[in-house]
Amino acid sequence: MSKLPHTSRRIFLRSAAACLALPALESVTPKMASAALQVGAQAVPTAKRMVCIGNSFGMYQPKFFPKTAGRDYELPALLAPLERHRADFSVFSNVDHGIKGGHFAVHSFLSGVRQSDAKAMPDGNISLDQRVAEVLGAVARFPSLTIGSTTGLHGGCSMAWTRTGVRVPPIPGPRELFRVLFENEGEAGRARAKDQFRLQGSILDAIRGDAKRLGQRVSGRDREKLDEYFSSVRDVERRIQQREQWYKVPKPTPNLPEPNTDNIVDDLPELYDLIAIALEVDATRVATLELSGAQFSTSILGLSQGYHALSHHGKDPKNIAGLVKLEHYQMQHFSKFLDRLKASKDVEGRSLFDQTAVLFGSGMGNANAHTNTDLPILLAGGGYKLGEHRVLPKAKNKRVPLCNLYLSLLQRMGAEDERFGTSSGTFPGLEREA
Repeated sequence: MSKLPHTSRRIFLRSAAACLALPALESVTPKMASAALQVGAQAVPTAKRMVCIGNSFGMYQPKFFPKTAGRDYELPALLAPLERHRADFSVFSNVDHGIKGGHFAVHSFLSGVRQSDAKAMPDGNISLDQRVAEVLGAVARFPSLTIGSTTGLHGGCSMAWTRTGVRVPPIPGPRELFRVLFENEGEAGRARAKDQFRLQGSILDAIRGDAKRLGQRVSGRDREKLDEYFSSVRDVERRIQQREQWYKVPKPTPNLPEPNTDNIVDDLPELYDLIAIALEVDATRVATLELSGAQFSTSILGLSQGYHALSHHGKDPKNIAGLVKLEHYQMQHFSKFLDRLKASKDVEGRSLFDQTAVLFGSGMGNANAHTNTDLPILLAGGGYKLGEHRVLPKAKNKRVPLCNLYLSLLQRMGAEDERFGTSSGTFPGLEREA
């Protein structure tokens, strides 16, 4: 089977534009500057994959977190659909990013950093999925696939961020994802792509020339930053060349019909299926799915209020019951997604589930109270030591940053990073005994 398609030009061009921003230099005005991009796909000994799934409003905490720690905990209502997988996932209590902001901080779920604070961070607010895509993405047609709503509270899907603070535009539904994965553009489309690659090369040439001329007028310290910038330009050139090569590879013929996009409640099973297919045929190594309120038609589940309204339940038992019903539906299909991964092999015949780290969670802890603490975090697959409820220290001076978990996942993926976001170290106890 041939490998899969070609991410939308809009996503690629926005990402490329972000990558080419000039670094901050002492010798030039702020308008000419932004942080230098330092990227590079690193070789890893075995194929690894990551899927990050989140929602905008957290999970109802009393029904999500087990009451006891360890391996023999009783499954709460929202984890009950995962009963058959309980040896293959762990849930974590008392982990978060130590930030506030309610809905305005939800976007920090995979980065640990609010966008407003990104300039003070060495790597901005790059999200976990995009950092993994830098490490693994070059080996697949799509460095990453980001799926979610383009409308809704605070602009829709906001989980995936580049290191320059650009939100990765999402693919809005299964029909669009299907077309990205399978639809060929014909001779006219290939001709347009060829013109775009030629244009991008010309832009790179112009940028390189401007930067060289600028280098003759700046300080020694700024020349070092420009050297980093030139490295970034060369990396973008390499990625354009890779995209040219992938564009010549035909997209596979699907064995399923094109989905009809309606709403994310009905679409959720198809989205999970398409993500699994993309991983299975090695179209991508990284996928992100965010469930937000705009496309979540709760009436299909027999509910009269919307997702956002139910999340602000006001401790009303009727509202809580509706919210738990909605979240239980999410967990049912998450469980079926794990079933699909367990039943699938990667292109080299290995268990797709063991090759894929699946992270489920949210940047919102208690939506009713607008808090971003005690985030609902669950990790499955990936060949990790799992099967327990990990209760981390609750005291403020002993809390373990969620970014410690992210750093450990990154290192397992082959990254040589020593920090990520607000990490203070790695996260122990995930490795299986030999």
